[in-house]
Amino acid sequence: MNTERPPTIDPQAAKRWSHHLPAQSPWLHEEVARRMEERLQCIVKQPTSWLHWAPLQGGMQAQALLTQRYPHAICHVHETDAIQTQALRKAWTAPWWKPARWSGVQPQFAAPTQQVEMLWANMALHMHADPQALIAQWLDLLAVDGFLMFSCLGPDTLRELRRVYSAQGWEPPCHEFTDMHDWGDMLVHAGYGEPVMDMERITLTFSSAKALLTELRGLGRNLHAQRFAGLRGRRWHAQLQSQIDAGLRRGGPEGRLELTFEVVYGHAFKPAPRLTVGRESSISLEQMRQTLAAGKSRGGLSG
Repeated sequence: MNTERPPTIDPQAAKRWSHHLPAQSPWLHEEVARRMEERLQCIVKQPTSWLHWAPLQGGMQAQALLTQRYPHAICHVHETDAIQTQALRKAWTAPWWKPARWSGVQPQFAAPTQQVEMLWANMALHMHADPQALIAQWLDLLAVDGFLMFSCLGPDTLRELRRVYSAQGWEPPCHEFTDMHDWGDMLVHAGYGEPVMDMERITLTFSSAKALLTELRGLGRNLHAQRFAGLRGRRWHAQLQSQIDAGLRRGGPEGRLELTFEVVYGHAFKPAPRLTVGRESSISLEQMRQTLAAGKSRGGLSG
């Protein structure tokens, strides 16, 4: 397996995007979070603590769904920087996402002092310049037998828009997205156990090229290292909208523009550390406790 960073992602562009402060979470991210939350029905383990990774971009409404599912679990939230954390605190009081009768445990904005039993990361991995390092960081935050739930975009995403750009000889409109099988390999390489991957394609439709481009700007930025380096003019922008209208409209002039998104879902557990005996070996007391506890109780997939 290739362990290098994604070759088409510009690290500086990815870093800038990670500090982006959205007005609200994108609709697609919220919908993917809703579908990912439904997958929790297949997991027997009931976490007593969990970490919500980057909810501002990943989907604020998922917080309410997860709190309803695990009403007594301690929740921590993580954002990239202090400005985003401050915005998250402010958004937590906004009525547009919080249900009227929500009475669950209030989230904690400080980093957890102990490892958590679930880490929820929605639509974050494909926008990271070093996803394998991020996967390893998540593993460190999980307790033994804790599990990771994540989603990201797969390689068929924006395939119609890619064809438009390629036909015009333009630089790519986005970086290359990773296949779900490669994500599974990365999880195993990082030390996760029992990874389960699946994917689906979601087709969004738009009335106009302008509406389509507005939606895409909320979902992310072009992180491709070979993207056009300068600023485009109004003439090029008008040409782009014309080509999108011609290439993506289905059903004749009165039809709608169609754009594909491949969504990858994954979850995996953190296994107990293996005890190996060599000429010299040592493990911490905490690791020993976790290993013994894992032998008594094991959460997993239901029937």
